Amino acid sequence: MNLWVSRSPPSIIPHWLRFAKLRQPSHHAKVPDAVQQYGKRGIWGDGVRMRVVLCGYYGMGNGGDEALLAALLQMLPPHVTPVVLSGNPEATTQCYGVEAHQRKSITGLWAAFKGAQGFVWGGGSLMQDATSAMNPIYYGGLMLWAQLRGLKTVAWAQGIGPLRRAWARQLAYKTFYQCTGVTVRDRASAAQAANWRVRAWLSPDPVWALSSTPVPGLADFPAPRVAVALRSHPWLTADRLAQFRDALGNFQTATGASILLVPFQASKDQPIAEQIAPHLPGPNQILSLTDPRQLKGIFRGVEMAIAMRLHALIMAAAEGCRCFALSYDPKVTYLAEDLAMPGWEMAPDEDTSTSPDFALAPWPTTSAAMTQAWLQNYANGLPASPEQIQSRVDRALVHQAMLQQFLAPS
Repeated sequence: MNLWVSRSPPSIIPHWLRFAKLRQPSHHAKVPDAVQQYGKRGIWGDGVRMRVVLCGYYGMGNGGDEALLAALLQMLPPHVTPVVLSGNPEATTQCYGVEAHQRKSITGLWAAFKGAQGFVWGGGSLMQDATSAMNPIYYGGLMLWAQLRGLKTVAWAQGIGPLRRAWARQLAYKTFYQCTGVTVRDRASAAQAANWRVRAWLSPDPVWALSSTPVPGLADFPAPRVAVALRSHPWLTADRLAQFRDALGNFQTATGASILLVPFQASKDQPIAEQIAPHLPGPNQILSLTDPRQLKGIFRGVEMAIAMRLHALIMAAAEGCRCFALSYDPKVTYLAEDLAMPGWEMAPDEDTSTSPDFALAPWPTTSAAMTQAWLQNYANGLPASPEQIQSRVDRALVHQAMLQQFLAPS
């Protein structure tokens, strides 16, 4: 979908934004010799390299965002030298072999931007204020800074919103409008770009095209296997978690399946997995991985995935696994709609602030109803077909083609 802009963006942003201060540095990652060698990928004809800063929720222990970073690095043009803003620069450098700096350190940001010619919002729903009003301040502030410095700026594989505050919508509008190029990952974001008359390319999430690798030892875990990926959220109340736990235990008894509990962000998801595991009657394992390709590889040998996490569902679907969605956010519902995926809305009936125009069934009132729905999908549900998977992989590569265009040497 191509959407063209023709009107001027607003010139006013919150006056306090320019005074927003970032946390003072603790450190930034030392760049080892291996990274200097890696930098040679950024040389084009005349021997000049294009240094591009990558900005996202990286180095924060979130498997979905790390998968987006891995996909972005996989898709960057060969003349680009990536510099990653990370919450854990040392880990990012070690994992990906790239230069990385502390994402909320003044000196880290200064070092990252020194000599930079490009800036990329690297995937995900960065410009949203549903989880925190600081998100648009941080991400929007960096994008504006990059634009003021004259860098090529790319909003890559973005999900736009939810944006509940007027100033956040205004800031998002201004930053997207001024980008060199924009790609989005869902139709709601494309519709928002169209409303702003911002030209955008709509393609599936890049993680569809991320290569996967097998998980050592997983084949020894008893089959059949079912993966579960929950996350902390106000709508996953203690009562709902207990209901889910009981339903999952009954499902395991009925099917004899082994349960893999997969925390995508250990700091938030691991406690939930640890509450579920002791109540399961059969084989189970908490599998916490940091390599996003291995994380995707989990689903190679899984019969069904039950997940709140968007990228758990994308990875599972891409690996040919049956899926059952627990939607806490419109992005999950849109994926379920796209793939005709069964699932439930987690929003309370009175909460319509994030309801899309397509909705899944409401959260069941009993654990027995939950178990029955999973058994139905386990027995009769269909995974995405090879043709559906290949179509989304191919279309996800549009994000790569757009990077080639947006970051072309001047």
